[in-house]
Amino acid sequence: MSIIQVIGKSLVVGAGLLSLGLCAMAQDSSKRKTIDITSTFKPVLRDAVKLNFSAAQPALDTTRPVLGYSIPVQQVKLPYQPGTLKPVAMQIDSLVPWKNSQYVKVGVGNNHIPYAQAGFSFGEGKASYLNLYGEVFASKGKLDFQKHNMAEVRARAGQMLNQNHQVSATVGFKGEDYFLYGYRPTTLDFTKRELRQQFQTLDGEVTLRNTNPTEFGLSYQPTVRVVSFRHNNADSSAREQNFVFKLPVQKTFGKSFGINLAFTGDLTNYKADGKSTIKNNLFQLAPSLLLKTPNVSIQTGILPSWDNKVFHMLPNILADFTTNDKQFTFQAGYIGYFNKGSMQRFSTINPWIAQPDQLLNTRVVELYGGIKGVLAQHFTYNAKLGVQKQRNVNLFVNDLRDGKTFLTVYAPEMDVVTVHGEIGYHKGEKLTFTSGITYNNFVDVEGQEKAWGLFPLEVNASLRWKIIDDLYFKTDFIGWDGPAYRNQSGLAFKGDKAFDLSSGLEFKVTKSIDLWLQMNNILNNRYERWNQYQVYGFNVLGGVILRLNR
Repeated sequence: MSIIQVIGKSLVVGAGLLSLGLCAMAQDSSKRKTIDITSTFKPVLRDAVKLNFSAAQPALDTTRPVLGYSIPVQQVKLPYQPGTLKPVAMQIDSLVPWKNSQYVKVGVGNNHIPYAQAGFSFGEGKASYLNLYGEVFASKGKLDFQKHNMAEVRARAGQMLNQNHQVSATVGFKGEDYFLYGYRPTTLDFTKRELRQQFQTLDGEVTLRNTNPTEFGLSYQPTVRVVSFRHNNADSSAREQNFVFKLPVQKTFGKSFGINLAFTGDLTNYKADGKSTIKNNLFQLAPSLLLKTPNVSIQTGILPSWDNKVFHMLPNILADFTTNDKQFTFQAGYIGYFNKGSMQRFSTINPWIAQPDQLLNTRVVELYGGIKGVLAQHFTYNAKLGVQKQRNVNLFVNDLRDGKTFLTVYAPEMDVVTVHGEIGYHKGEKLTFTSGITYNNFVDVEGQEKAWGLFPLEVNASLRWKIIDDLYFKTDFIGWDGPAYRNQSGLAFKGDKAFDLSSGLEFKVTKSIDLWLQMNNILNNRYERWNQYQVYGFNVLGGVILRLNR
C-alpha cells in the first residue's frame, strides 16, 4: 500500500470520529463535566541508612579516688533582744488549764527567828483569778536595839466583765517596826519604847481596761489608787493619805501611727501631831504622737504639769533606731518627770527618817543618748550617757543631837551627769547573768554642801543558774562608793566603800517538798548604808518549802 493510500484512509477514519463526537454533543448538552481519578500519588522517603558504632572499652583505672566532704556546722542562733516592759494581763492559752499554786515557805537563821512566807491562788485564770500572799519575819543583830520586824498581807483579784473589759483590784497591808539604834555616843541610855518607830501602810488599787480596742481604735486603762500611811514613835504620830488617779488613752492609725493622751492626778494630805496640815498635789497631762516601724520608734510630746498650782512645761520625746537584725539600737530622749514628795515614799528610802516639816516634789529634766544590742549568741549590752537638771531634790542628813534620826532637807537645784552600763548573758532558763555600773557626778548642789546620802558610784551583779533539773543556785553582788554624810558637828565627810555578796540554793526532796538555804553578807562587811547605822554581818537563813498543790 502506498503512502497516499494510507493518508487517505486516515483522513476517512478521522472524519468519522469527528462526526460521531458532534452527534454525541448534539444529543445531551446538559450533562456536567466530571474528572475520574484512577490513581493517587504518595511520595515515600527512602529508609535512612543506619550507622553502626563500635564502642571501645575504657581503660582500667586502678587508683583509689580521695573524696573530701565539707559539712558546715549548723547552729541555731537566737539573739536575745531586750525590749520595753509594759505590764499587761497575761493571755491565758485556752488549751492549757490554769494551775493553782499554793505554797508555804518557813525558815530560821542566826538573825531571823522566825521567817515565814505563803502564797495561794484560786480561780480558773481565764475569766477570774484570786491570789493571796503573806510574809512575816523578825530579825535581830548583835548591836543593842538592832531589830527589824515586818508583816505583810496582800490580795490580788481579776474578773472579766464581758468579752472586751476586765477589772482588777489589789488590796494590802504592811506593818514594820524599826528601832533607832544608830545613836552616838553608844553610852547614851534609851528605852525600847523611845527608840521604836512604826510604819503602817494600807493601800488599794482598782483598774479597768479594755482587752480589745474599740471600733474606733481606742485603748484605755483608768486606775484609782488610795494609800493610807501612818507613822508612830514615842513623841508623836503622823498620818498621810495619798489619792492617785490615772487615765491613759491611746488611739492607733493603722500599724505605724498613734496618739497617746494621759491624765494623772496625785493628791497628798499629811498631818503630824501639833503641826499644820501639808497638802502636796500634782496634776499632769501627757499628749504625744507615736510613730512605730520595724526600724524606728518615735514618741513626741509634751508634759504640762501643775505642781501645787505652779505650772511647768516638761518635754516628753523618745526615739529608738534599730537595725534590721535587731542587734543594734540607738536610743535618745529629752524627757521630764516628777518624783512625788511623800513621807510614805521617803520611808521606803530611809527607814530612820524623822517626820518631815515640808513635802516637795522633785522635778527632773533629762537629756540622754545610748546604745543597746546583742553580742554573739547570748550576750547583751546597754550603755547610756545622760545629763539631768533636778530641782527640789530631797536629801537626808543626821540630826545634830545624837544622829539617830535623819532630817529631810532640799537642794533647790542640782545638776547630775550619769554614765550607766550593763552587760548580760542569757541561755534560756539554764543560766542568766546580769551586771551593771552607774556613775553619778553631782555638780552645783545648790543650798547644800554635798548630795547627802546619794551614791556617786554603784555596781551590781546577779547570777541565776539551774545546775540540774532539781537544783537551783543564785548569787547577788552589790557595791558602791561611800555617799556623803554630815556629822554631829555639821561637817561633811565621805562614807566608806562597801561590798555585799549573797548566795542561795534550792533543791527538791520530793514533789511536794523543797529545801532552801540563803547566805547574806558572805564577806562579813559591816558597812553603813546610812551614817551611824551598821548593817548585819554574815547571816544565814534556811528552811523548807511545802508545795500544797502537787
